[in-house]
Amino acid sequence: MQTLKSLAGKSVSETRAMAFLALLSILVGMAAGLIGAAFRFSLEHADAFRALAVEKTSSYPILGPLMMMAGAALAAGLAAWLVRRFAPDAAGSGIPHVEAVLEGSLTPAPARLIPVKFVGGVLAMGSGLALGREGPSVQMGVTAAHVIGGLFRRDAEDRRALIAGGAGAGLATAFNAPGAGAIFVLEELVGRFDPRIGLVALGASAGAITVSRGLLGNALDFKVADLASGGVTELVLFLVLGLFIGLLSVGHNRGLLATLSLAERIKGPIEFRAAGIGAVVGLLAWFTPQLVGGGDGITQNALSGELLLVVLPALFLFRFVLGAASYAAGTPGGLFAPLMVLGAVSGLAFGMVVEAAIPGLAVRPEAFALVGMGAFFAGTVRAPLTGIVLVIEMTGSSSLLLPLLAGCFGSMLVAETLRDVPIYAALKARAAKSAR
Repeated sequence: MQTLKSLAGKSVSETRAMAFLALLSILVGMAAGLIGAAFRFSLEHADAFRALAVEKTSSYPILGPLMMMAGAALAAGLAAWLVRRFAPDAAGSGIPHVEAVLEGSLTPAPARLIPVKFVGGVLAMGSGLALGREGPSVQMGVTAAHVIGGLFRRDAEDRRALIAGGAGAGLATAFNAPGAGAIFVLEELVGRFDPRIGLVALGASAGAITVSRGLLGNALDFKVADLASGGVTELVLFLVLGLFIGLLSVGHNRGLLATLSLAERIKGPIEFRAAGIGAVVGLLAWFTPQLVGGGDGITQNALSGELLLVVLPALFLFRFVLGAASYAAGTPGGLFAPLMVLGAVSGLAFGMVVEAAIPGLAVRPEAFALVGMGAFFAGTVRAPLTGIVLVIEMTGSSSLLLPLLAGCFGSMLVAETLRDVPIYAALKARAAKSAR
C-alpha cells in the first residue's frame, strides 16, 4: 500500500512538473517573440534608412559612394567590435553554438549576448551585408530561455528543453513560421523526436508567434500567386530541379567554408576585416541598392516571375559571393534568408529554361522558384522537413507540397551522395577546431 501511495505521489509530482514546464515554455516563447519582433522591426527600419541614405546621396557621384562606404564600414566594424569585446559567441549565425550547447559541449551564452546580437545584427544587416535575421533570433531566444530557466531554478534537463524551445521560438518569429520553428528543433537541433522537448518546442513557438503577430501582424513573408503543381511530367522536372539544386548547395557550403578559411589568413583585428567588407558592400549599395541586404526583395521578385533569365546567372553568382563574404565579416547574422535568395533565383532560372524547352507545361516558372527555395535549404542544411514547412508557411503555397518533396529529395540525394557535410555541422566542427 505504501508503495502504491509513493508511486501515486510521484506521478502527481511529475505531472505538476511537466505542467509547470509547459507554462514556462510559453513564457520563453513570449520572451523570444518579443525580442525577435523588435529585432525584425529594427531591421526593417535599418533597411529603410539605408535606402534613404542612397536616395539622399544619389546626386553626388563622388561624395555619395564615399559616404556610403564610410557609413557601412563604420557600422560593420562596430558590430564586429561589439562581438569581440563583449560576446564572442554572438559572431555569425549562432546556430552552431546552440547545437553545441544542446549537446553539452559548450555552456549557454550569458545574458549580455542579447544586446550584442541585437545591436550588432542591426548594424551589420542595416549596412547591407547579405545576412539573415533567423540566426540572431534563434540565439537570442536561446539566451532568453537560459535566463528564464535560471530564474525559476530549473534543473539541467528542463533548461535543455527550454533552450531548445527558445531556439524554435526564435525561428518561428523570424519567418512568421511556428510549425517550422518547432520542427527545426527536433530535426536539426536535437536530431530525434523527444516528447519532452517536442512539447516545449510547440509551446514556445505558440507563445512566440502570438506575441510577434500581435506586434507585427499576420501577413505572409512572400506574396505568391496560386500555382499549380502539375502532373507526372512536371513532378519529374521538379525532381531534376532538386538534383540541380543539390549540386549548387554543395558548392555553396564548400564555397562558404573556403571563404572563411581565406578570411582567417588576413592579419589584423576582426574589426578591420569587417570594416573592409562593409566598405565594399556600402559601395555596392550605392550603385545597386536592391541587390544587397538580406535579399527578401530579390526572393519576392523571383516568386513573382519579375526577373529576366539573362540576368539570373549573374545575380546568383553575385549573391553567392556577397553572402560568403558577408558571413566572413564575423558580425551577427544568419544564413537562412540568403539561402532562400539563391534557391529562388536558381529555381526560377531552371523553370524559365524548362518553359522555353517544353512549351505547354502545367506549371509556371515561379513554381520552380518556390521549390528551389526548399530544395536549396534541404541540400545546404540537410533539414528537409523544416525547409518544406518553412517555405509553405512563408508563402501559403500548400498546393506545392508534392513538388517540394520531390525537389528536396533530389537535393538531399546529391548532397548525401557527394558526402557533403551539412553547413551547421561543418561550422560547428570548424569552431571547435579553432578553439583548441
